[in-house]
Amino acid sequence: MIEARGLKKSFGSIEALRGVSFSAPDGKVTGLLGPNGAGKSTTLRILYTVLKPDAGVATIDGDDVCASSMAVRRNIGVLPHTSGLYPNLSARENIAYYGRLLGMQGKALDMRIDELARLLDLEEVIERRAKGFSQGERTKVALARALVHKPKNLLLDEPTNGLDVMATRALRELILRLKNEGICILFSSHIMQEVAALCDEIVIIGSGQVVASGTPEALREQTGEEGLEDAFVKAIGSAEGLL
Repeated sequence: MIEARGLKKSFGSIEALRGVSFSAPDGKVTGLLGPNGAGKSTTLRILYTVLKPDAGVATIDGDDVCASSMAVRRNIGVLPHTSGLYPNLSARENIAYYGRLLGMQGKALDMRIDELARLLDLEEVIERRAKGFSQGERTKVALARALVHKPKNLLLDEPTNGLDVMATRALRELILRLKNEGICILFSSHIMQEVAALCDEIVIIGSGQVVASGTPEALREQTGEEGLEDAFVKAIGSAEGLL
């Protein structure tokens, strides 16, 4: 379970987060939505221990992301907005390197990488260097890296970026499978069709704070809109005094 309470973060005079609070339960897909610059990526970076908040507390499975960052890292898989692969390493080597950082080794690690290569349709490129990979191939390798240690929590920043229709469909099916295995999944996306298809809960961030949250049905009821996209626009506009 992922919990954030009163997260604040500023970069100079810019207030990126102004008291963000929400929870993402196990066995559910929670969508983190908001316009560009709303604070989604800053929130995710705090949760996966890259940034420290100026105030507030975030925990993952009860471990504080600041005070117990190593324990948190063992329990999370992260797909950042940029894949961050080492271009001169093969897909297998990129995944194995991360696995070894988390204490995996030997035959168990090799078997897990083979399993992920089959699952994510990476078998044709698994021994190739990452340099020259397509955006979709980079995303799938980064996802395999995030899943190599079988984390209980998965944080995805726009995971379908650069994927074609078939790869996007396969990723959605994988996310639903992981949810059914009890994994806590938190992801950001701009694609409302994706959100509607996957999310059990939605958290909408605008101007650095949570402006609405709940199930897709609850958000439509709160805003009086039939469509999820219209509900999102109304929630953001009302929070910013535009509607």
